[in-house]
This record gives sequence, structure tokens and C-alpha cells, in this order.
Amino acid sequence: MSKGAAKTESSPAPQPRTPEDIRNVVLVGPGGAGKSTLFDHLVAARVPGRRPQEGERNRSVGLSVASFESNGVTINLIDAPGFPDFVGELRAGLRAADAAIFVISAADDIDGATALLWQELAAVGVPRAVAVSKLDMPRSDYDDTIARCQRAFGDAQALYLPVHDAEKVVVGSMGLLSQRVFDSSDGSRSERDPEGDEAAAIEDRRGPLIEAIIEESEDDTLLDRYLEGEDISTDTVIEDLKAAVAKATFFPLVPISPATGVGLEEVLEVIEQCFPSPASRTAPTAYSPVGATLPAVTCDPDGPLVAEVIRTTSDPYVGRLSLVRVFSGTLRADDVVHVSGHLGEFVERRGGAPVEGHTDHDDDERVGPLSSPLDDATRHTNRGIAGELVLVSKLSHAETSDTLSAKDRPALIEPWVLPDPLLPVAIHASNKRDEDKLAGALQRVVAEDVTMRMEHNPETHQVVLWTMGQAHVEEILSRLRDRYGVEVEAEPFRTALRETFVRKCTVQGRHVKQSGGHGQYAVCQIEIEPLERGGGVEFVDKVVGGSVPRQFIPSVEKGARAQLEKGVLSGYPVVDVRITLFDGKAHSVDSSDMAFQTAASMALKEAANEATVSLLEPIDRVDITVDDDYVGSVMSDLRGRRGAVLGTEPAEVSGRTVVHAEVPQVELSRYPIDLRSVSHGTGLFTRSLLRYDYMPAELAKQQHLTA
Repeated sequence: MSKGAAKTESSPAPQPRTPEDIRNVVLVGPGGAGKSTLFDHLVAARVPGRRPQEGERNRSVGLSVASFESNGVTINLIDAPGFPDFVGELRAGLRAADAAIFVISAADDIDGATALLWQELAAVGVPRAVAVSKLDMPRSDYDDTIARCQRAFGDAQALYLPVHDAEKVVVGSMGLLSQRVFDSSDGSRSERDPEGDEAAAIEDRRGPLIEAIIEESEDDTLLDRYLEGEDISTDTVIEDLKAAVAKATFFPLVPISPATGVGLEEVLEVIEQCFPSPASRTAPTAYSPVGATLPAVTCDPDGPLVAEVIRTTSDPYVGRLSLVRVFSGTLRADDVVHVSGHLGEFVERRGGAPVEGHTDHDDDERVGPLSSPLDDATRHTNRGIAGELVLVSKLSHAETSDTLSAKDRPALIEPWVLPDPLLPVAIHASNKRDEDKLAGALQRVVAEDVTMRMEHNPETHQVVLWTMGQAHVEEILSRLRDRYGVEVEAEPFRTALRETFVRKCTVQGRHVKQSGGHGQYAVCQIEIEPLERGGGVEFVDKVVGGSVPRQFIPSVEKGARAQLEKGVLSGYPVVDVRITLFDGKAHSVDSSDMAFQTAASMALKEAANEATVSLLEPIDRVDITVDDDYVGSVMSDLRGRRGAVLGTEPAEVSGRTVVHAEVPQVELSRYPIDLRSVSHGTGLFTRSLLRYDYMPAELAKQQHLTA
């Protein structure tokens, strides 16, 4: 799905009979943990003819999806990017999935950035297990990793222990509940009884695991009976394990070494036996396109169709391809469905910035061919039942996060919570040919990537892409170039400033021209005085005696307001000023509406100089959430940005702090990148316009010079 046009495979697609036969699972983890390698090997372990990719995979920037059968269960496996710039893709994957495998490296600590990924999963309450990779690295230690997971994640316990050979290579695993050893040392998986130290290791770890599982049991007497010495059957413990994992209150750890095959069957067993089916998960709330709440969506293939577009890709040759999660009903090729998209409405309802390029739409459209995803390939399928993930071709009106529903029962699902893109990049086409294609290409990118916000700024006259970070910027520009053949260049991002008069002054605007025939004659005398911040623009008429005829007074106001909007010194709109017209002159023949508009404009420009006009810059309220260890560094960095720290308070998550500050907008254009560096990847922030305030004289002078 993330690799552009997919090739078609002749092998049959999975055909689950009921939602209970489906497991939708997303792989999550920090970059370098081996998440994509695990994805490749899990697919290869179940799909004949598939081989895992050799060597290191490139950093993933989008979702990869593979659907395959395993022991009678259809598994839709999703590989989500782990890099922070693509957290929007992760959230899309979480909407498509019902459970998650969190992949971490035993050779690395669980840093703040990894903890933030875990919090993404916790925020939506998804059941999850932990796969521990790179156990044969020199610094790896499984016991230390278990302890780190318990500190960072909560109730995490090892379900299996790794088995190493004499060279410290991981060659098998020990099941703590089954008390069996699964050996892959000869390239195939065999099962045997534990030997020597293996039996002691199992005995040492088995008791704490069973006790932790029983603590989650709905049978309140079970723990007391176990502590009193009663022998609890393994089947009872396994049933409680399944229930605890499904409730997302217990997180089993599984050691993996995909290269030797260790852990693959164990991970698949957790997916098949412990993770919930779509039928046992609560579907998103559905509304009618006009906002009325509809009856609860149930995972019933015979119910009314309710589905959501999880991701959209466009290819110049293949067209648009939509990854769709079906929540209710059955989606079939050639059906006419209702396509509803109200992304902008939902974003603004949550307090987000207006979304350009995502106009609200409700259309009926015929469904194109359906296919089942298999990473970089597809297989034809006739339908997708409730709980399934399918690819739909040629949905020309559907965009990412849109809802597909029955034509006679239109529905709308509220999109998943989108991250706020806070890194702006201003772009322009490299040449005239690309300029003609840029608008269409950007519209396609907007439809695909809902984490990017496009803005045509009317004040700075720039096309601005608001992104998640530098890697996101590079991916967007690469997509424009490689997929749509549009070369663009970045340019310095400009902050929209304001001008204001800082002292009272009186000035005359005189526009007199005679060039044969009717001339142009208008003289207006105006007084300009500053108002308090937020005062806006006032126009006052104090003309007495008819020195300016009444029909031309609106012309003076119109000309003055037009010039204030264009700026009087540096080209920025003028605010917080009162314009008073108190005198003037007119000619019975040569005066006109346009002449007085021009005279008013000339008067304002005549009054403007560095002594009478100052620049105002926007000040944002910034709230930064960061790990406690980096609060001091963040506050020091804010002061270096001319920021004023207002205070701090504990965050909802233990070990984190919220820093409140006021910072000039011109100092925030690269803040997402800088905050990530200062906070070691643990910092998040929000920003909102607070007010305009005077820009320091030295900075204002630079703006005058570049205006």
C-alpha cells in the first residue's frame, strides 16, 4: 500500500466467513527496532512463495498491509511507520486495527520517544503485546528489557523466554505456560521438554506470570485460591490471559528473532488466540450527514454498510486506490455507495485550524474492483465483510477519512484524531510548466495525506504546506516530484505581521491632475491616531461647512480602508487606528469618487514613516508537554526565542510536565524540529494566536528592508 502501484498476484485472497474469523493487527515501534522485518517474516511464514526482504528496509513513511490466513484465521497485518513525523499514518493504522504488536529492541533503552508511541496505543485502548527483538546484540538483556517494560508500560510479563546457543544466537523459545521448549536451531521448528537450566528458568518465571494473569481474572476468588496452594489448571490461566489481553490490562512479552524464525509462531499464536476479533470491539459512532446520531454500528455482515477510507494513494497510471475498513455490512464491487466527507467540520469542531482542500462532500459513487492487500501486491476479491480490510479501485470522490455507506442509509463516521501539523514550508513551482501542474498535484496530495494542511496565505501570497516535520516535508516534495512530475522549491516562510500608527499626526492628501478634458481634483485633511490593541479601524467624519461634499465622504473612507489593508510602510495591514476626516477641498467639475479615494490613500502614505508607524508581530500561546528531565532545557530554549514562560504544571501522564509560554510567531517556524532535539524526542506542543504586540525595533528594521 505504501509503495505506489501494486502488482497483481494469482494466489487466492483470504475469504473469512464471519467477523469472528478476522484479526486486524498493527505493528508499532520505534525506528530500528525491527518492526518491518517482523512484518516481512510473518507474511513469508504464512504465504507460499513470499520471501522476506533481504537487508535493511528503508524507513517506512506509510502503511503496509498484508492479508493472509493462519490456522483458519484471516490476519490483516499492518506495518505502521515509527518515525514521529508520520504519527498520522500510525493513527490511521490504529483506526483500521483491533490490536497491536509493539516491537522494541532489547539492545536499546525505552526512551521518551518510544514511550510516546506506547501512549498513542494507550490513548485508544487497543489490546497489545510486546515483541522483543535483537536479543543476539552484545548489549541486549531480556531480563532488563522485561524490567524496563514494566516500568514504562505497566503490567507486562514474559510469556516466553529466549533460548541462546553457545554463540549467543537466539535459536528458540521457552513457553512459560506450556513448559515446553520450541527449538529452531536446525532451521525448522521442533518441540521438546526443557533441560537443566531451562527447567529452572521456566520454574522461576512461571509463578510470577500466572500470579499476574490471575490478578486480572474476573473470578475474585481465584488469586486467593492460587496463593493458598490450589493448583489452577493451565486452561483456566490461558482463558484469563485471553481476557486480560483483550481488555488491554495485561501485555505479554514474546522474544523474537525473525532471521532464525524464533518467535514467529508465538506471535501468530498470540494474534490468533489472545487478540479480539472485530466483532468484540466497539465500532466508531456513526452520524447522518446532517449530524443526527445513528443507531450503534454493529459488526454484522448483513447490516447496513458503514466503512471508512483509511488511506488513499494515487498513481498517474493506475488511478486512485483506497484502503477501506468495513465496520458493518458487506462491500461489493459495482455497488453504488454514498461517499461522505466532512473532515474540515470535525477538525474545526475540535478547535483545529480551518482545513483547505477538504471541502465537505456527499456523493453517490459506484464501487470499482476490490482486491485484498499483500504488501506490494494485490489479489482479486469479490467482497469485504464487516471487520475486513480491502482495497477499492477508482473511488474518484473518496478521500482519506471519508465514510462509505449504503445509498439509502447514508452515514458519517467521525475521523480519528489527527495530529496538528506545526512545521510550515513555503513552496513555489520551479518553472512555468510545473506551475500549471502544481495546483492539481497538491489537491491529490491533500486527498491522500490528511496530516498535511495546505494554506494559500492571502497576506504573504505564499503557498504554505503545514507538515509534521522535516522528514514529512521531504516525503511530500518527493511525492510531488516522483509521482506527479512537479518540481517545487522551498522559500523562506514569512509570518503575517501588522502595522500600526504609534503617534497622533495630521496630514493632507492632495490629488490634482489636469491632462485635457476632465481633470482629477481631491484634497482631504485627516487626523490619524492610534487605538488600543484590538481596537480595529475606525473612520470618523468631522467635516463641517461642506468643504468635502457629502457624496465623497464614503469615497475617502473607502480609499483609506483600502490603503490600510495594503499597508503604508512595509506592506502589512494596518490595525488599531482611527482615521478622522476634518477638512478638504473639492472641484465642481474635476472631483470624483476615485479622486477622493486616491487622495485618502496618498494622505496615509504621506503620514507613514519609521517614527509614526511600528510593526506588530503575532504572539502565540504555546503549551509544551515534555519529560521532566528536559523541562529546564525547554524553558531555556524558549527564552532564547524571546518567549515568556508563564508557568508549569504536572501533565496527566506521570513523569511529564506542561510548560506554558508566550512566544512570537516568527520564532516558531522551526520549533517542531528544535523541540524534538531539545527534548530528545519527548516534547509535544500546541499553539494558538493570543494577540499582536510591538516587534523590537532592530527586527522591525530588518522587515522594512526586506519588504
